[in-house]
Amino acid sequence: MTNNKNLIRVLLVDDDEDDYILTRYWFSEFQVAGCELEWIDSYEAAWNAIAHQRHDIYLVDYRLGTRNGLELLRDAIDNGCSVPIILLTGQGDQEIDLDAMRAGAADYLEKSQLTAPLLERSIRYAIERKQTEQKIREQAALLDVATDAIFVHALDDQILFWNKAAESLYGWKQEEAIGKKTQNLLQEKNLSLLQEALNNLMKNGSWEGELHQRTKSNQEIIVESRWTLVPEFDKTAPSILVVNTDITQKKQLEAQFLRAQRLESIGTLASGIAHDLNNVLAPILMTAQLLESQTLDERSRRLLPILISNAKRGASLVKQVLSFTRGLEGERTLLQLKHLIIEIQQIIKETFPKSIELNTQIQQHLWNVCGDPTQLHQVLMNLCVNARDAMPNGGVLKIHTENFLIDENYASMNLDAKVGAYVVITVTDTGTGIKPEILDRIFEPFFTTKEFGKGTGLGLSTVLGIVKSHGGFIKVSSQERKGSQFKIFLPAQEAQEILEESNLALPTGNGELILVVDDEAAIRDITKASLESYNYKAITACDGIEAIALYAEHRNEISLVLTDMVMPSMDGITTIRTLQKINPDVKIIAVSGLTSSDKVNVAYEIGIKAFLSKPFTANQLLQTISNVKNN
Repeated sequence: MTNNKNLIRVLLVDDDEDDYILTRYWFSEFQVAGCELEWIDSYEAAWNAIAHQRHDIYLVDYRLGTRNGLELLRDAIDNGCSVPIILLTGQGDQEIDLDAMRAGAADYLEKSQLTAPLLERSIRYAIERKQTEQKIREQAALLDVATDAIFVHALDDQILFWNKAAESLYGWKQEEAIGKKTQNLLQEKNLSLLQEALNNLMKNGSWEGELHQRTKSNQEIIVESRWTLVPEFDKTAPSILVVNTDITQKKQLEAQFLRAQRLESIGTLASGIAHDLNNVLAPILMTAQLLESQTLDERSRRLLPILISNAKRGASLVKQVLSFTRGLEGERTLLQLKHLIIEIQQIIKETFPKSIELNTQIQQHLWNVCGDPTQLHQVLMNLCVNARDAMPNGGVLKIHTENFLIDENYASMNLDAKVGAYVVITVTDTGTGIKPEILDRIFEPFFTTKEFGKGTGLGLSTVLGIVKSHGGFIKVSSQERKGSQFKIFLPAQEAQEILEESNLALPTGNGELILVVDDEAAIRDITKASLESYNYKAITACDGIEAIALYAEHRNEISLVLTDMVMPSMDGITTIRTLQKINPDVKIIAVSGLTSSDKVNVAYEIGIKAFLSKPFTANQLLQTISNVKNN
């Protein structure tokens, strides 16, 4: 019998031999199955036996001569005894029973009510409970190497277990977390969701969902949370096992993807609008320039530059919308930022409130950058206007530029930076500043803190898009009620600046015939008139089909074709390819109001000589034709 490894070895500690005989009788006659009973009648002998822990469970009588079983229980637990102890009491004393459970007793039984079946159930329950606790503790050790935050809390929300990954995610050490309430540590935002989750857990035994919580450092996180109701853990009532996976970054990427989809839709809409607007602006601009070169009326000569300037401004706005929605790449040239800053400085002095003091500082021998002057002008104006709006009661606006070398150490600490030379433009204000909780959102499309109707939320988004398209990056710092600072880093170029030559005489033709193809009558007519004003001849076609017919008829006379890329019936690409089949050496200039880099690349791949973006000036048209003729 003693050789059976499945036997439960029970040690009875009782100084009354009659009680031992009765207990032995129950074990034998009533077959307390699978148990082997031993008896010790003194505190000292019991303590020696417990120290060796050769038994599976101890039955300890409360009265043991001058000592008692409660003392033995406490001493055993304090000295690391892991074997379950059941306390036996004579008449039943509620206070003693409570003290026994607080001390760590597996159970307490009243001798006057004790029966063989009750004794067997109590023994087996204590053994199974201890085994369950041991399994949980073994599993808990494995949980510490898990990547998910795993913890156990009681139904009253008190934390019982806290793994290493939970420490890493929330910032609370195990000793700080154990015994605390989860809500006090995790600060879940939606308390009604927590109550709903608890109701579902108690009903179904499990729950899963998303929770918005905060870490010890007050950082907002989103977790995918899975709750499971588990049996008794660490001598408590049923508890809740929680497994939390950090999905904050995943959610941010999903949000970025959704924003990208919305922007793609906006881009498609904007492209269509831009095409129509460019077709409206092109004849206005060219007509105004043609009139300017011909009229002698003083009043008209004063008004026409205003018309030309605003038409160009409208064209620039269309390009800005396209640069934001479609990543339009404007014409890049080597330039000195000091010229842009001097221009911005003049605008600020003339238009900003006198209560705003402007301070500019441009480093001598500032390096050049390669960029689109119009887009970089927009970047500086947007930042300066934002600074103005942040200082309604006046303040100081500073614009500083400097050369800056980024080394490997700096680049390793700034994800957007690369090793190399940069020109840094710093725009600083002493305004209201930006709240820390929204600082990460200021570059989001349509995000604005301005009043309704006073801001679109596209300004800083466009600034970021332009700077990134130039290979640069932005750093922002701000303090509430003290002001903000924006640092624009643009890659520097070693080559010297190429200064634009102004007031050059416009190139004229020698009577060459040019075929103008466009579905907009106004553009056809003004382009024809402009060409004829500068000693060219022109014939026009309203679409690709008519253009092919005219070219076939006048092939030997036409020296160059100017064709729109977006037309009904036959688009520009098909028209160009058909013309090339008629004459492989035909010279073609492509024109479009949608100058995305993809379309430009396709046009050049099939052999065009140049590309003009609508609306174009007469100067641009004549210069482009001259370049194509001479190459």
